[in-house]
Formats: sequence, C-alpha cells, structure tokens
Amino acid sequence: MADTTDLYKGGYMRYEGNICQITDVEFRKPGKGGAFYKVKMRDIDSGKQKEHTYNSGSSIEMVRIERRPYQFLYIEGDNYVFMSNETFEQIPLHKNMLGDQLKYLKENEICQLAFEGDTVLSAEIPQHINLEVTMTEPGFKGDSTSNTLKPATLETGAEIQVPLFVNQGDMIKVDTSTDSYIERVK
Repeated sequence: MADTTDLYKGGYMRYEGNICQITDVEFRKPGKGGAFYKVKMRDIDSGKQKEHTYNSGSSIEMVRIERRPYQFLYIEGDNYVFMSNETFEQIPLHKNMLGDQLKYLKENEICQLAFEGDTVLSAEIPQHINLEVTMTEPGFKGDSTSNTLKPATLETGAEIQVPLFVNQGDMIKVDTSTDSYIERVK
C-alpha cells in the first residue's frame, strides 16, 4: 500500500474498486486542523470525473502500469486499431478512450498505451506532432512579428490558431496538450 505522498498527476489509483487516473492533486495545510490532499480523478471504465479528499498520511492503493509504444493503423467503425511493432499484435480501442486527442491522430503515429497486466487503461499521443495545414487564409509577407492569429485546418481535420505568415501546404509543429501552434517545420 502507498500513502498520500505517493499521489501524482497522471498516476493511477484504485478508488471504490475502480481504476482511476489522477488528473489533479492539491496539498493543503490550513492554519487550523490537519493537512490534507484534494484529489481529482477520472474513472477509466465510465470516464466520469470524481473528487475525494484524503487526510495526510492516509493509505491509498496505487496501480502499477506499464507504458508500451503502439502504432496507430486504421479506423474500424468506432474502434481505432493499434499495433505493437515488436509482436505485431493488434488492439482495437474505442474512440471514447482517446477523447480529445483524436483530432490530432494520423495513420502510422506512434502512441503510448498504458497497461495494467493485459488491460489497456489509456492511450496517449505524442505532445508535439507535425501536421500539414490544408486550409487557411493566404499569409502576408513580412508579417512575422505581430501576435495576430488566424484559423487553420490541419490534415487531420483539427482547427487551431496560427500566425498570419503560415500558408496552406506548410508543415507546422502543434502542441497537442494546449491545442497551439509551436513553429513551422521544414
């Protein structure tokens, strides 16, 4: 068993018999009374958000996970099929398991799948992905210093805000966690 000092954002724990991913941990020590941890988590099975407060030093059950690289192959109905490049084993994952990340997922992308034993808990795409701009207004030459942004549609169908100098056909690096433009890629 672990205790509250082992809690961290992105970790997995067992709460009310279900495996949950920790989305936020906040430590508080009020002037009066004992210290406590406020934990926000997402139930892996149902996807529901949960919140619980633990007294400092309370016992918790952390779940040990293993992350393995899997390549995204194709979409089959509501399932996204991933393949291990080591064993060539294919695993279909329901689109709900990927959530908002779907808008950046393209074929042959390497993702990290989190396993507890043989059960897939989650799938994570890389934080930075290079994508082609398929549609945007024409850029203006010499307009690289302003902070003005314009909408752009990427090859996966995702829409983000980009600087004015980015043109259709440009390859750009995107931060998938913040849905933001980072830089142009040659």
